[in-house]
Amino acid sequence: MRILMIEDDAALARGIAALLRAAGHAVDHVATGEDALAVVSGEPYALVILDVGLPGIDGFTVLERMRRRGDRVPVLMLTARDALDDRVRGLDLGADDYLRKPFDPEELEARVRALGRRRGGDPVPQVTVGTLTINRSTAQAEVSGRAIDLRRREWSVLEALATRAGQVVARDLLLAEVFGYDEPVGPNALEVNVTRLRAKLAPDGPEIRTVRGVGYLLDPRGR
Repeated sequence: MRILMIEDDAALARGIAALLRAAGHAVDHVATGEDALAVVSGEPYALVILDVGLPGIDGFTVLERMRRRGDRVPVLMLTARDALDDRVRGLDLGADDYLRKPFDPEELEARVRALGRRRGGDPVPQVTVGTLTINRSTAQAEVSGRAIDLRRREWSVLEALATRAGQVVARDLLLAEVFGYDEPVGPNALEVNVTRLRAKLAPDGPEIRTVRGVGYLLDPRGR
């Protein structure tokens, strides 16, 4: 998923970003509410991780303004506060989940996965496309029972295509979901990952078709 993290604690932000990137996500980071409001609507984020205690515009205000202008992206709020009123306020403003600091990394990962599945309209972690099965909780994939060894970016591309199987996914959308805005991206980075995926899905998996000038489609019918 493409995730926006809004956190002013630089050390914590680096740790969360490293954790989520290792799990296959693209992560963008801003440290203030002002910056968050400037970027959140312009990118196809699947999830926002929002700290309550931001300098200037706090997390509650950021969330309120997002929802007021129609941003429906799922929001996981982080807080060092333990007050019930704060949790209730965040949920009433439109937060999808709440996590209190300090938290266990595994719990953060699990909540991120759950919110990502909910956004896709499918709370079940397993997705089947023809002979391909992917598990979004474990980031594992199989074709006809054969495990596929995937690199982080390959997994991100495959998940994006598999959850939209049979639909054309625009190249620009794939790039935006797989790579963060501060990550160096070569001109053929997406094509390289698609080529590797095709080889790993062959000979009995679904086919990734190129729709010239538009993007890619994962064909459930296979070859």
